[in-house]
Amino acid sequence: MLRLVVMGLLLTGLVGLNQAWADDKAETKTLKGTLTCTKCALKETKTCGHALIVKEDGKEIKYYLVDKGGREPYHGSVCTEDKPATVTGKVVEKDKKLYIEAPKVEVQK
Repeated sequence: MLRLVVMGLLLTGLVGLNQAWADDKAETKTLKGTLTCTKCALKETKTCGHALIVKEDGKEIKYYLVDKGGREPYHGSVCTEDKPATVTGKVVEKDKKLYIEAPKVEVQK
């Protein structure tokens, strides 16, 4: 019985390490697309947030920004109207969605 408990703990630890290793391998990318509000334009969230919509191979791919939402300095310009933008950050996949962590955002005027 003790062996099963120890093996279970080891397996859980290895799964956690594998996830941490995968997150560390996330590469920094620079993406160009349309920055939009996830609440006002997309109607996906209860509070304002941001998503970058990028066209790749004829498809629209949505990247959610891990940021301060409506408190970001660029939010006012994209809450009411989508804007072209360039975003650089680590792209990770969670729950079948793509996220950009630690995004650096440049909104075109």
